Amino acid sequence: MRVLALLSGGIDSPVAAYLIAKQGFDVDLAHFDNRPFTEEDYVERVLSLGRVIASRTDRQMKLYVIPHGENQSAIGRECERRYQCVLCRRMMLRTAGALAEKEGYDALVTGDSVGQVASQTVENLLAENSASPVQVLRPLIAMDKEEIINIAKDIGTFEISSLPGICCMMAPPKPATRSQLDRILAEEGKMDPGDLTVSALEEVEVHVLGP
Repeated sequence: MRVLALLSGGIDSPVAAYLIAKQGFDVDLAHFDNRPFTEEDYVERVLSLGRVIASRTDRQMKLYVIPHGENQSAIGRECERRYQCVLCRRMMLRTAGALAEKEGYDALVTGDSVGQVASQTVENLLAENSASPVQVLRPLIAMDKEEIINIAKDIGTFEISSLPGICCMMAPPKPATRSQLDRILAEEGKMDPGDLTVSALEEVEVHVLGP
């Protein structure tokens, strides 16, 4: 089974990608580049994490770098501020899912774990899921943070993920934690997510990592 694992510069998603690869899945990676809402060198951190995952699983992986800054701008400009995180995640799942369909992947993989951040409450995960045209796998869903950190330390990603830096400056001060899908769809209707997806996929960069 071919899967596309969403990879940020944080602690959780590298662990999710590693675990799903160790289960025998054929894994490639996708990173959503948040510039200008993150630091300029953040993509380099993600590339370093991808190289560690490829090395630890002894396989070659593609890393798709997908521009996401314009998506973030559109959400911030058109939609109610407290829904930024949920709408951002929906755009990521929609865009990654479209890439998965185009490139022949069977599912997406994320590092979501229930309740760790605002976008990962049960209600918000439900509101986010419907944006993806393919199945979403969440290998960390019931793990606590300590379990995830221990695996990250063991595989060599924790030190990289813990480097100082800002991953996203668009997070609202009071994000919604119990979003209802009908309200999210109404907010999403204020922009054109289809056009944003097409534009993002036209600018994808592909890096080949590992042996």
